[in-house]
Amino acid sequence: MKKELKTVSLDVMIDRHIGERGTSNREIFESELKIGLLGEAIKQARKERNLTQEELGKLVGVQKAQISKLENSITNARFETILKVFDALGARINFNVELLNKPFKFS
Repeated sequence: MKKELKTVSLDVMIDRHIGERGTSNREIFESELKIGLLGEAIKQARKERNLTQEELGKLVGVQKAQISKLENSITNARFETILKVFDALGARINFNVELLNKPFKFS
């Protein structure tokens, strides 16, 4: 007799194994995921521009090791450095700020 497989959404799996939204484990997981995506975006843009890590570092004014750390999400880089990297790559970036459960007004 064949056993029927049950399908479950990715959100349900993350809730079960990492934690539900709002829990500290889930917040850490999502933060690390976003940092990983940022590093991958830097790496992909650098490769599309046919630059080595060393060449990109020279354009930005940092060592090759710093670019490697950014791409591999090993370090918490200064925001200014991240902006310089994307500027050197000729990439436009957008950031979204979301204040959870709080009204936000621009003055």
